[in-house]
Amino acid sequence: MFRFATRTAIAALSLSAMTATAMAAEVNVYSSRHYDSDDALYEKFTDETGITVNRIEGKADELIARLKAEGDNSPADVFITVDIGRMGRAEEAGVIQPLASDVIANTVPAHLRHPDDLWFGVSQRARIIFYAKDRVENPPMTYEALTDDEWKGRICIRSSSNIYNQSLLASIIEADGEEGAREWATGMVDNMARAPQGGDTDQLRGLVSGECDVAVANHYYFLRGFDKDVEGLTSGIDNIGWVWPNQSDRGAHLNLTAAAMTVSSPNPDQARTLLEFLTSAYAQQHFADQNNEYPAVPGVGLGAGPARLGFFIPDTATPTAAFSANAAKAQTIFNQVGWQ
Repeated sequence: MFRFATRTAIAALSLSAMTATAMAAEVNVYSSRHYDSDDALYEKFTDETGITVNRIEGKADELIARLKAEGDNSPADVFITVDIGRMGRAEEAGVIQPLASDVIANTVPAHLRHPDDLWFGVSQRARIIFYAKDRVENPPMTYEALTDDEWKGRICIRSSSNIYNQSLLASIIEADGEEGAREWATGMVDNMARAPQGGDTDQLRGLVSGECDVAVANHYYFLRGFDKDVEGLTSGIDNIGWVWPNQSDRGAHLNLTAAAMTVSSPNPDQARTLLEFLTSAYAQQHFADQNNEYPAVPGVGLGAGPARLGFFIPDTATPTAAFSANAAKAQTIFNQVGWQ
């Protein structure tokens, strides 16, 4: 399903790197990713290009507000966020700009890029269905099936303010229309085992504790239970099964870690070099190996964690840009149906 960058793309990346190195030696990144493993990625970039990466981490909404407040005087060159919903907020705030790049266009599939080149995906995150093996013999096989009467009072899922859920509902709006999405959200509220609380790990803990029989969560929260001892999860992880939803129609919903050039980038050549580097085979493999994510570039091998979950059909028919385009409608629907 994935392929490596073409020779042309690699050559273009090398030329861009040399040009950037000759002009300046730093690039400033505002990132809502909080993974120590990213340090090694940026160190590799510096080793190859001579360009130092200065990274400021924070919550995406706070970084967007900072970019807006700084205006033309912002030192930021690159903005990275872990969900397209929040990248959409950056677009609305006017703090990112288009980047026309043959390297990115030749490596990242069109459905993982903004139609006007405002952003592109650097890694993918699947939002899938988990279930307790000892209590569920025939788990729901689609997102829509979660609303069946069989699951009344049996589902754990996060609050409507969670950006992952907002993007999931936005994708359902795109696939099934607003009325279909409203029916789905209503059915989910009816089938909740408890009022939404906590993060994705807490939904999985609910399966172990018996509070719920089915849960919705991003795939890597589950995989962390194998990588280390996660309280309330690892001890019961062998009893948790998973479903890749909608394999007979549109495929499983995947969201994106996405990157963009800021509108007032003081180092645009260096920013381009870094952004193109994030699509390289090395960087893509790094995302796959270090944080249990799926590469955005076809041809890159899976890490050991994602490989554990097996092969699946992703939703490539729904443009990822729809997740942000439908975000306001999604929040309205959540409010209408009483999803806390």
